[in-house]
Amino acid sequence: MTASVASGIVARHEERMTDLDPIGLFFGGMEKLGPGRDADTVQVLRSLPRERFDVVVDAGCGAGRQTLALAKALGCRIDAVDSHQPFLDSLGRRAAQAGAASLIHARCMDMKDIPAVFPDIDLLWSEGAAYNIGFANALVCWRPAVRAGGFVVVSELVWLQDDPPPMARAFFQACYPDMKPMAANIAIAGDAGYRVLGTHTLPREAWVEGYYAVLQPRAAALADHADASVRALAQEIAKEIEVFSACGGSYGYVFYVLERP
Repeated sequence: MTASVASGIVARHEERMTDLDPIGLFFGGMEKLGPGRDADTVQVLRSLPRERFDVVVDAGCGAGRQTLALAKALGCRIDAVDSHQPFLDSLGRRAAQAGAASLIHARCMDMKDIPAVFPDIDLLWSEGAAYNIGFANALVCWRPAVRAGGFVVVSELVWLQDDPPPMARAFFQACYPDMKPMAANIAIAGDAGYRVLGTHTLPREAWVEGYYAVLQPRAAALADHADASVRALAQEIAKEIEVFSACGGSYGYVFYVLERP
């Protein structure tokens, strides 16, 4: 889920949702709730020095685009964790349609509680969701749940340029002020007790295909909605896409491939 849109929007809007569901209006039925592609997920997965894992947890799975990609590639059970039940319901329907229902076990819970439920994880996967509890905090929080020799693969929104355009800097200062350069997160992972095995930056197409290409017309169609919260959400999404169009090369999602020694 995108740090600046999907998961952040859910966190900010869930408490004041009534019969009208702004989240459903914008994100309902979407396979992707943030930038990402199955090809990148599988490429990063194949970079790991192991091919089989007994306990796999997808933290902050959202609608589970990557969950299904992992299940297909690994052929094993995936425990999919998210705090928004409608996203898990969507994942369940799509898993059934894909014939993978027996491999996906959804759990509606907070990511910070993972160590209490899963004490011996072989592979903890998290695409674009760790920021919800803080990237550094997530790595520290999850480490006790990962067995020695196990892996954490987490993607995080980062600065790709030392001096990003003012438009991008202002936007993310408002919605994600803790965003850091790639190298800073490598240092954070090391300090948290992991060995960094590699990184992978999502290409621009991973932001557009199936994500911004879907959200942009939805935001335009809902810009004049009668409900103020829907209009505000449409403006927020439109602004993010505008920033990406103008400054997308200055920031991006980076996978960090980590091992617990």
